[in-house]
Amino acid sequence: MVPNTPSIAVIGFGEAGSALCTGWKRTGIRSFDTKQNAADTAAAKIEQMHKLAVIEAASGRDAALGADLIFSTVTADQALDAASAAADGIKAGAYFFDLNSCAPSTKQKSAALISAAGGRYVDVAVMATITPLYHQTAMLVCGDHAEAAISIMHDLDMKPTLVAGPVGRASTIKMIRSVLVKGIEALTAECFSAATKAGVVDEVAASLDASQTRMGWKDQAHYNAERMTTHGIRRAAEMREVMKTLDDLGIDSAMTNGTITWQDQLGRLGLSLDDVDNLESRMAAIEAARV
Repeated sequence: MVPNTPSIAVIGFGEAGSALCTGWKRTGIRSFDTKQNAADTAAAKIEQMHKLAVIEAASGRDAALGADLIFSTVTADQALDAASAAADGIKAGAYFFDLNSCAPSTKQKSAALISAAGGRYVDVAVMATITPLYHQTAMLVCGDHAEAAISIMHDLDMKPTLVAGPVGRASTIKMIRSVLVKGIEALTAECFSAATKAGVVDEVAASLDASQTRMGWKDQAHYNAERMTTHGIRRAAEMREVMKTLDDLGIDSAMTNGTITWQDQLGRLGLSLDDVDNLESRMAAIEAARV
């Protein structure tokens, strides 16, 4: 353990907050978690803090008081409340690192609260599961104070990457990336729930393995756009049969229903993308045709 210099506070002591403290190995970090307010979870949460030499604070405001660096690692729905609480206790010039998975507009609202209170707001997007690498997990950083914040994070043995632009740009990257990352998880659940119930898991998996390409995501998106505008109507019809298959198996077909909508909408644009060379131009053509 090393001393908590500069002084650090962590608001939110769930997976991310505890992982940071585990990685830093510092004594005297102050933290507050809303589970301290519930009789059935308070003792366990405080014990978890003490095991990492973390001092429990009575509130988010109290955690922030006097801290040089404040890391917010709460659930997304609590991010603005955490920023508001920190703003009540933040000292002038202190850094507020917002690691929460929020929409850019939410981060901008939090930034306004922190800035009005004299703090320095930093938009941080955590780009991977935090537990394997703890404080060294890949993170994107942006905003007016990003360069100075990155220097501080390096001193804490963290691995940030600068993203040019205002508060919200790092979060924009993460939020849009999550459309695919979390969407694939949901598609996987829908697909393999059905495959398991139908008794065809190995066959479906083998077929997917055989058709998997080494194409990068930008190239894949470029290819997919043309396939959908050219064949979307036919594919939507096929996916309606897929939905019937899932319904017959008693499997929720929410993801498949969304696929039908996208395929049908793009297929009905009457748009040829054969001569459109790059992804950005293809997506712009689709957007223009949808207006």
